[in-house]
Amino acid sequence: MTENIVRLPLIGDKAPEFTALTTKGTVNFPEDYAGKWVLFFSHPSDFTPVCTTEFMIMASMKEEFDAMNVALLGLSVDSLYSHIAWLRKIEELEWNGIKNVKIDFPVIADLNTKVSTKYGMLQPNVSSTQAVRAVFVIDPEGIIRSIIYYPLTTGRNFDEIKRMILALQKADRVHCSTPANWQPGDDLIIPTPVTVMEAEAGMASTNEDEYALDWFLRFRKDKE
Repeated sequence: MTENIVRLPLIGDKAPEFTALTTKGTVNFPEDYAGKWVLFFSHPSDFTPVCTTEFMIMASMKEEFDAMNVALLGLSVDSLYSHIAWLRKIEELEWNGIKNVKIDFPVIADLNTKVSTKYGMLQPNVSSTQAVRAVFVIDPEGIIRSIIYYPLTTGRNFDEIKRMILALQKADRVHCSTPANWQPGDDLIIPTPVTVMEAEAGMASTNEDEYALDWFLRFRKDKE
């Protein structure tokens, strides 16, 4: 018997298309998100402790992501009714200074696992019935720009995920890279020279907003 093999999406791929039922109605992806960045993430199961804290954090940060033109889209293999009951319960909880939060972003009910299979969110060595904590950052052109997988036991750091999206957006706008531990406003890395002439010109630059540690590691001030 020939086994159907699903190729997992990779960074730089077009995000796989799908139509799915969510807590906010039917979603056609990526058409419904044209022109937006999308933070598409899966969680193992409704009514689980780690997932509950993650959703409380995400709900509390939604306005920050809105300001970045980032839409949130969740998924698990639970039913729509389970999603609704769980999200209503979250609104009643208080944790870490967060309370009365409303989950105002769609959560996909992927009972048939079609979407989670397309995105490699089901990993049999961990669980064949729960999606791992996958994170896909998808740009306004529908291209996958980042993929992160977390184990079931570890809650995600959404401040870091936000920082990463800001770094991607910065790189797209001003043609640069961001160094380790970069935060908005920090110095940026100038693209590495690809010829001897470019390397020499970079080292000879008198631009006061630029400085070099060596020909291959040059920085400039962020003037945005």
